[in-house]
Amino acid sequence: MTVLDVEIVRFVNPHQPGVVECSLTDAWGGEHRFIEKVPVVTSEDLTESSSYPRRGVIACGVVQRFLDPDGREIVTIDTMTPWGIESKEGHTQFDVAASMLIEI
Repeated sequence: MTVLDVEIVRFVNPHQPGVVECSLTDAWGGEHRFIEKVPVVTSEDLTESSSYPRRGVIACGVVQRFLDPDGREIVTIDTMTPWGIESKEGHTQFDVAASMLIEI
């Protein structure tokens, strides 16, 4: 499975399971936010009293790989696969630096 490294920036809702907001900076410097359940993005038991930011992950599928004009490897990922995650704006495909992806 491929996962995307994201930053958990704040706790949003204490209902079980808790809900957090995550941030992703794409390959072009754009910021994208996701609202997701804690167990989906981390194995930590986060609460409103936890310190933030924290590291988290979002599972994703790889759509394509390419080199940008500066020679950086960029990967277009889709967060709809496998768990149906989308950004607050409803987007699911993002160009990210290959270094942000982890195979688990």
